[in-house]
Amino acid sequence: MSVKQIFVKAKPKSKFNAVLTLDNKNFEIKVTAVPENNQANYKIIELLADYFHLAKSNLKIVSGEKSRNKIIEISA
Repeated sequence: MSVKQIFVKAKPKSKFNAVLTLDNKNFEIKVTAVPENNQANYKIIELLADYFHLAKSNLKIVSGEKSRNKIIEISA
């Protein structure tokens, strides 16, 4: 099982949902969800799972749960 970490800059309350690739490890993710009750975090995990074609359970926020800058661990 390989584990990879990526860095995400979250943009909550956007007009649309999108995953923008900056490079191999850096992403900008726009979500329409608000940053309350972890709604934006759940949507970020959902979008990344679709982007990487993985189950949501393979993704985990390891740092920055209450910040726009997050570190997400991907296990595949």
